[in-house]
Amino acid sequence: MKGKINQRLIIIARETRGLTQYELAEKLEISPAHMSKMELGSVEIYEEYIDKLVDILDYPKSFFYQEYEPMAPILNHRRRNIVAQKLITQIDAQINVYSMHISKVSHELGMRFNAIPCIDSEKFGSPFNCAKELRRIWKLKEPVIDNLTKIIEEHGIMIVSFNFGTDRVDSRTVITPDGQAIIFVNKSLLGDRLRFSLAYELAHLIMHHCAMPSMDRDIGSEANKFAAEFLMPEKDIKKDMKETVNLDLLGKLKVKYKVSMQSLVYRADDLEIITDNQKRYLIQQFNQLKIRKREPQEYDVAKEVPSSLRNLLAQFKTKHKADAHKMAELLHISHAEFVQLYL
Repeated sequence: MKGKINQRLIIIARETRGLTQYELAEKLEISPAHMSKMELGSVEIYEEYIDKLVDILDYPKSFFYQEYEPMAPILNHRRRNIVAQKLITQIDAQINVYSMHISKVSHELGMRFNAIPCIDSEKFGSPFNCAKELRRIWKLKEPVIDNLTKIIEEHGIMIVSFNFGTDRVDSRTVITPDGQAIIFVNKSLLGDRLRFSLAYELAHLIMHHCAMPSMDRDIGSEANKFAAEFLMPEKDIKKDMKETVNLDLLGKLKVKYKVSMQSLVYRADDLEIITDNQKRYLIQQFNQLKIRKREPQEYDVAKEVPSSLRNLLAQFKTKHKADAHKMAELLHISHAEFVQLYL
């Protein structure tokens, strides 16, 4: 095969398969030191090793000869508690594979990307004001955003849903070198948490990607505040919480605003609609009824389904008059992997 192997893609391929450098060295029957040098590009990678990599990592040979510079996702994952670094590494590697495909297809189709609004909270005073400003820019006049996924995609931000392999990580965002913003969300998310995760990642894109926030800013907290205002506008939620805030009211408002009951509790607390004692009592009820992790199914929020990636691939398929096998070949993955990722 012509060209030079891209050692960075060895790393990505290895990480998507959940292998450490040491584990791959063992399978290749080479020393960890030699494996490290191969991935650094400081030693020649012989054909026999490339053939073994193809077999072990289950990527076609052409995958390793692509020109691609792996991206570091911007800012932090939205996640729950502590997550093993090996899992984070595997998720980020898979994100790189998706990003590589999206960049390739977008480039071939001559796609142009919308500029992302830059709304710095230091200029606008608070994340709440930033959320209000984006609502104004995007002309979102209704208090409830009926389909957040559709709105985000209509403004040129791609959403990709895939199985992260853990329920402890919710979402991640990247911007490709050619300017495509992509929000990655965990396929396992329930409808309410999916919407909040999308609003959270949107906050990072809008407030942080171009403003270079200082190290002392709690950007995670800022993103949560933005998401809360964006999905539950203050003036509207205050009207809806005039009566006593209890589980029954929270269930009704969950159905209306399409956010979790717990998000509503924290929103009420932030806006001083409820006291600290009321908040503690409500959380205690969640725990006693064992609905903190899984809220009552009768209040479930329908899961929104992204379509931008599917539409992009459909255009690519039409251009090349390709079936699934040909599409896999064009994207330098196996047919089985193409089916797993995209069908």
